Amino acid sequence: MTKKATGVSGVDFVALQVSDLERSRRFWVELVGLEAAPRAPPGAVVFATTPIPFAITTPKVDLNASTRLGWGVSLWIQMEDPDGLCAKLKGHGVPILADVSDGNFGRQFTFADPDGYAFVAHEKA
Repeated sequence: MTKKATGVSGVDFVALQVSDLERSRRFWVELVGLEAAPRAPPGAVVFATTPIPFAITTPKVDLNASTRLGWGVSLWIQMEDPDGLCAKLKGHGVPILADVSDGNFGRQFTFADPDGYAFVAHEKA
C-alpha cells in the first residue's frame, strides 16, 4: 500500500463515546460477546479485537449539545454467525435496523447499540 503525502495509511483504532459506560460494556460483553482487554485508561473500556482495536469511552462532547451520539455513523464488524447473533439481540430487545440478508460480504444484518450507533454484522470472509 502506498502512503499518501500526509503519511496516513488508514484507521487503526476506533473509540465510541457512550452515555453510560457500564451499560455499554455489558452490551458488548454479555450480548455481542466481545472480551474486555485487561487494561484500559480511566473512563474507557478497550476490547480485545483484531485487527483494529475497539473501545468505548465516556463522552468527550457536551451531551446537552448533541443528544444523538451515534447519528450518522455506521461501523462494520466481522463474525462467524450473523443469524445467531441477530436472534440473540432480538431476544434481548436490541433494535435491529436491517434484518439478516445476503449481502456483498455474505450474511449480514444491522443493529443499534445502546447509544444508537449502527453496526453491520457480516460473515467473516
